[in-house]
Amino acid sequence: MSSLRERLQDILIKNKLISEDDLKLALQVQREHGGRLSDCLVNLNLVSEKDLLLALSEGLGFPPISLARFKIDPEIIKLIPKDLAKHYQIIPVSKMGHALTVAMADPLNVFAIDDVKSLTGFEINPIIAEQKEILQMIERYYEEPATQVLDEIIKDISDMDIEVVRAAREGGMDMQELVRLTKEAPVIKITNLLLEKAIEMNASDLLVEPWERSMRVRVRVDGMLREIEGPPLKFHAPIVSRIKVMSELDIAEHRLPQDGRFKVKIQDRFIDFRVSILPSFFGEKVALRVLDKSMATLDLDRLGFDANSLATIKSCADRPHGMVLVCGPTGSGKTTTLYSVLKYVDSPEDNIVTVEDPVEYQLDGINQVSVRPEIGLTFAGCLRSILRQDPDTIMVGEIRDFETVDIAIKSALTGHLVLSTLHTTTAAGTIVRLVNMGVEPFLITSSIICILNQRLVRKVCDSCKEAYDLPAATAQSLGIEATNKDVAAYRGKGCKRCFGIGYAGRIVIGEALMLTPTIKELIIKRGQEYEIKAAARREGMQTLRQNGLKKALEGVTSIEEVLRVTAPDEPIDK
Repeated sequence: MSSLRERLQDILIKNKLISEDDLKLALQVQREHGGRLSDCLVNLNLVSEKDLLLALSEGLGFPPISLARFKIDPEIIKLIPKDLAKHYQIIPVSKMGHALTVAMADPLNVFAIDDVKSLTGFEINPIIAEQKEILQMIERYYEEPATQVLDEIIKDISDMDIEVVRAAREGGMDMQELVRLTKEAPVIKITNLLLEKAIEMNASDLLVEPWERSMRVRVRVDGMLREIEGPPLKFHAPIVSRIKVMSELDIAEHRLPQDGRFKVKIQDRFIDFRVSILPSFFGEKVALRVLDKSMATLDLDRLGFDANSLATIKSCADRPHGMVLVCGPTGSGKTTTLYSVLKYVDSPEDNIVTVEDPVEYQLDGINQVSVRPEIGLTFAGCLRSILRQDPDTIMVGEIRDFETVDIAIKSALTGHLVLSTLHTTTAAGTIVRLVNMGVEPFLITSSIICILNQRLVRKVCDSCKEAYDLPAATAQSLGIEATNKDVAAYRGKGCKRCFGIGYAGRIVIGEALMLTPTIKELIIKRGQEYEIKAAARREGMQTLRQNGLKKALEGVTSIEEVLRVTAPDEPIDK
């Protein structure tokens, strides 16, 4: 085994994937903390998992495989118990005669090969696959209770006429037959099962997608999409129709998009689902946004902002008038932040009105209006009417055009506190975006108090969190102040609670740009985005990357997650 390891080390160095110093560092970490050498190399960011996979394949003569689109026979899966598969990070792929092909993250683990050989009685042919792919396949194929229930339901209705369902996808099913199917117990059970699975996994979205010969079901957990076990394609049309019935949509319409919502009660709590149905080439795709108010954190102190940003947001919210903008891409938590600000300023003495598209959560004591463009009820139209309602605080769900931003700015100038969102990637970029929309710079400096840019990063799972040493050179390259000593960082090993991912939950990181006299002067001069950002940093603004790295060193998130979500900062002149 040692000769194989030496051969692997030689290949990594020969292909210039690592240096001699890198290897010494990895071996030292392995001696101090244990574990596999390959894990040490990857965790220290000395080599990517993909490059390591190719090097292992070349050095050991084992073929690599991509498991992403690989379909494994369930009978093959039964040959190796789930606990053994998770312990050794292996999964059986195929069987031919007395030989069993097994995908392994570490083909040098002779103990794993011997144990599987003793258990199954087969000769073991190891092949190499990425660790994360193996963990995903283990989760996919080793059934959990929900998927076992699904199998039982499918067995009960396996005699359903598949041709009829195909006809429905092509628009040829009789509507009375489709309505009858949506009321049958098996279809209701399967639909409820998918909804319950999404809620159980704390998913924010559930996607039901038809393909030519299969149906894919995915959930978005902590911002990342993951595929879960779904029913066969023949149940697609009844499931879609069932969701349409629950949302009070037109089940006879298959050519146009439809939007709706419904509410369910599970374990004494009510959960809203926002529904979007889109006609695709192979049938209707369903996207459900899961709105679990009990899981929503509408408390500024609990969102995760650092002390300085939190103090800035609260001081801006306490002002009698002006405009606060929250920017970031879709899914970065902007609306949740605005809701939290509304809860912070809400009092019997204030008249608070919102205009949203659509209303995400109903908030007690706050007047919420949902725009309806099809009848002329737009953001701008709502704002004009809201100003006649004697409001103190106004929330505009999103600024999309000049007309809306013009009325919002005039509202801020006439004694109202205005909160809104804008789709930009940096706080400084928001100012440039407003100018491009046609807003005069002097109006920006007169009305806007603060611009908050934010992202959501996944939190390291508390149940499997572990510390490791980040090399000083790597820390310095990331802008982390470090001496010649290594820096402590954190990651999740993966456990049952986090479904083997290593992350559980999300937290916000942000940068708050206050419009100080220096920033206002740059805006009046129509300064560029990089100039405004550099000036704000010189005045003490902490950027997204800096805020994220700070949370990574505190053990809240990981270095890799911060690098995934944020862009590097440009150097500035002191």
